[in-house]
Amino acid sequence: MDQSPQEREILLHGQRVSYRETGRGEGPTVLLVHGLAASSRTWAPVFDALGGGLHVIAPDLLGHGASEAPRSGDYSLGGYATGLRDLLAALDVERATIVGHSFGGGIAMQFAHQFPEFTERVVLVSSGGLGHDLTLALRAASLPGTELVLRSAASLTPPWMRRAAHRLAHRVGAAPRSDIDGVHTALETFADRGTRGAFVQTARGALEPSGQRLDGAQRLHLLEEVPVLLVGGNRDRVIPLAHTLAAHDRLPDSRLEVFDGAGHFPHAEQPDRFVGLLRDFVDGTAPAEGDRDALRRRILGIPRVG
Repeated sequence: MDQSPQEREILLHGQRVSYRETGRGEGPTVLLVHGLAASSRTWAPVFDALGGGLHVIAPDLLGHGASEAPRSGDYSLGGYATGLRDLLAALDVERATIVGHSFGGGIAMQFAHQFPEFTERVVLVSSGGLGHDLTLALRAASLPGTELVLRSAASLTPPWMRRAAHRLAHRVGAAPRSDIDGVHTALETFADRGTRGAFVQTARGALEPSGQRLDGAQRLHLLEEVPVLLVGGNRDRVIPLAHTLAAHDRLPDSRLEVFDGAGHFPHAEQPDRFVGLLRDFVDGTAPAEGDRDALRRRILGIPRVG
């Protein structure tokens, strides 16, 4: 079987979904979920290395990357989680370790809550949904007129100017390189009308001018019997590292890894460490029980016997 990374497309409910896949048949499945205004390419620094021993799937969420961006799409956390469930089912994948970065972390938690029978482990990387604070730039995305501002910026700023600003930001070095690359990638995607609309709809559902609208920390107890790995960078200026540390306090059995010197994209800044960490986590933990009794026990806070 050819185990080289493949870019594929599938129709789900009449909508085109793009995803990358490698290592099918090689071992446990890992589902990589990117963040807001990103795509599966955010996992490029670690994707190839994870293949071989792991079956890795990295989709473009609806409205992101090469996936379709319907104007009337469901861009809620629940909608995204359901879309991931449908993708796994369509690919005949029974269960997976769900790895979510930034907004994708919020989706990963939602997925685990909605579909415990599909969830073996949860990995939250610089995760959203664990607290209220958020960078000003993303808070502003929830304001009225955001789509018009983004459209104007995309049309009035030629590509050469965006590339020049990108290079200048790297030279100045005021922020981690991967953070600068992430902003540049997001700005490039806003040239597409459908992507802009999907971004605005998603942002308004998850964010408000004062910060994050959704607080997954209130339901972290549902993950008490699920192996959880928490990863953050101590230079993250998008989502405070304090959110990840607080989540670890609420889930004392979780594993916490802080990447010194890393910003909002620790997996991209220190890929070798991240790959080794994820492989060790998958190999060294038993998958969660996904049956009805286990879910009921978590919801009611009944301790597991034995």
